[in-house]
Amino acid sequence: MQVESSLPGVRALGAIPAHFRALALSSAVMLWLIVASGATVRLTASGLGCEHWPGCQPGQVFPEKGYHSFVEFSNRMVAAATICVTLVAWLGARRAPGLPRWASRLALFTFVGTLAQAPLGAITVASHLNPKIVLSHLLLSIVVLGAGVVVAIEALRLGDPREPYVPMVVRRIGLVLAAACFVLVVSGTFVTAAGPHPGSKAVRRLGSFQPAVEAHVRATAVFGIAFALLLAYLFAQRRRWPGIFNAALAVLAVLVAQMAVGEIQYRTQLPWWLVLVHVTLAAAVWAVVVAFVTLLWRPVRALRVLD
Repeated sequence: MQVESSLPGVRALGAIPAHFRALALSSAVMLWLIVASGATVRLTASGLGCEHWPGCQPGQVFPEKGYHSFVEFSNRMVAAATICVTLVAWLGARRAPGLPRWASRLALFTFVGTLAQAPLGAITVASHLNPKIVLSHLLLSIVVLGAGVVVAIEALRLGDPREPYVPMVVRRIGLVLAAACFVLVVSGTFVTAAGPHPGSKAVRRLGSFQPAVEAHVRATAVFGIAFALLLAYLFAQRRRWPGIFNAALAVLAVLVAQMAVGEIQYRTQLPWWLVLVHVTLAAAVWAVVVAFVTLLWRPVRALRVLD
């Protein structure tokens, strides 16, 4: 409460729906960027570029030289900015008129989860990039990103809440799709951990690469079938719900781009920069899938207008 009372500007922002929407959307974008930033650290083998925390070296806050040190420290700066943005978004959620209490609590979870990344990052460095801890670091980012996207959708609904208008069976298939997408992302993290870019030359890989790829391909098949069924149904009903169908097409566009990059990177010996694009797009796929499924249950005015 003391933090909120000391930031009257934040209270004013939350009290205005348009301002809170900007806060929530900014939070979701930063949560996506931190995934890309963290992946950059891993794929450039810069995980131990700063061997101390929170400073780069003992008695030295900022890096003085070294490519890897600047990459790692830049990621910490992005993380700090993300913590600040999610904090402000949560404080704004407390004042947002008409925002459901569960959404405000989800905004708090988003902030706490992002804040927890700081000590987890310190543990990661102290463990010399133990692959299991690195993996938990990434998975927490994925979970928090999903939460931030849901909060952003709720922010778009402020002042004009809409009831779900697609059948319950479609909404339930959407939940299956979201679960399958999460499994897809998780299996993808295992592929990266088992691949040629484990985070540092001194860090062992997590498992074997080929079995990890095979598991990821199976998860891709499950996700693809679920999405294909949902897309086919929405295509048949596109005149009835054009807004929802267009949202599904947006998911398809990002998914196709991510799959194309994944195939290219596999056939080009996994160059780190292309793996980075693949990981970043994977996070984008997760974000748009969460947004799409949330819209099935919590539609916004823009979709209904299109319909």
